[in-house]
Amino acid sequence: MFGMDDEGIFEQLFKMLQSSGPVNWKLAREVTKSLAGQPEPVDPSVAEEYRELAHVAEVRISSATRLPSPAPGELNPTDRATWAAENQQSFRILVEPLADKFSSLTDGSAIPGVGAAGGMDAMLAPLGPALLGIQAGTMVGFMAHRALGQFDTGIPAMDHDRPYVIVPNIDDFAIDHGVDHRQVRLWAALHEVAFHRIMAVEWIRGRFVNLVEAFYAGVEIDASDLLGKLSGAMGDPSEIQRMFSDDDAGTAGLIKGTSDPERLADLQAFTAFIEGYSDKVVADAGRELVPAIDRIEAAYSRRRTEPNQAEQFLQQFAGLDLERHRAVEARTFCDDVIERWGEDTLNRVWDEPTNMPTLSELTDPIGWVARVVLDDSAFEE
Repeated sequence: MFGMDDEGIFEQLFKMLQSSGPVNWKLAREVTKSLAGQPEPVDPSVAEEYRELAHVAEVRISSATRLPSPAPGELNPTDRATWAAENQQSFRILVEPLADKFSSLTDGSAIPGVGAAGGMDAMLAPLGPALLGIQAGTMVGFMAHRALGQFDTGIPAMDHDRPYVIVPNIDDFAIDHGVDHRQVRLWAALHEVAFHRIMAVEWIRGRFVNLVEAFYAGVEIDASDLLGKLSGAMGDPSEIQRMFSDDDAGTAGLIKGTSDPERLADLQAFTAFIEGYSDKVVADAGRELVPAIDRIEAAYSRRRTEPNQAEQFLQQFAGLDLERHRAVEARTFCDDVIERWGEDTLNRVWDEPTNMPTLSELTDPIGWVARVVLDDSAFEE
């Protein structure tokens, strides 16, 4: 991927690893480009169709949720490469907190007997940013081939609040499940609008950042395999080139992360509820307009249980497994709360961050009501 020859490979590698921050974003962009592929402009007529569907979705979502509508932003129907380029740093919160975890690699003492020998000392200092750059680039590159839109990432973007749909991925989803393209396009527009309604809740992004920071505070990184291999590769330029290529798992497969189950559960509950609530709102809003919506939603739920390269990368690298299939539990939670106590009770979730259900409460709506709803009359069935 990087075109390094044996001659001067250390000099080239050193230049490649240069970074002025905790993540080597230049390297991340290179990795993302190689994975996302070349731009494939969306047909103007298809883009216009999506924008018209988004206007319909705005009206329908307004009738299905009491969440206030943010200032409407025009939907961006895009291809994989363009989405990846425009979202390169949007998910930086998932990689930047790991920077401190690699600080121990910079003193040359992490590899017994190596110290500052040869070129190792010069390479160790930028190693953390380079590894995180590869991680960030790989994650977004994989996402570009998988995500249907911002809603399908399951997490808030950090740099913008623009709505997107990734047109070729939505078309592939329709083909794979034998569903009419127009119905899937409207369903995707409904999901994207619903997701951005949730993202407009004033405390949502702050809550997510706090949960991620708390999660990473409990993460422990084991890079001993990587450092050992890097030490052994110092005399073999081709081995170093292979480690930083995109032809295999590369450095990521040599790094193992473990996490605190309780802090992970807090993140899982957050993302599950957002997706489950969105599923409910979309089903309510699209029932009359999308005849195949039950079939589409069932296929989408199954898809969340399937292996996902971006999610697997995070799980291996930092122990971060969002378990997106839990959105089904969250959808059931929403239905149960509304059936027993009404929609006003469910809307208490949006009053403040601590009102969001915990992971255990997703399957225990009575426990959630007992904790959150102080008015005993609201607790009566």
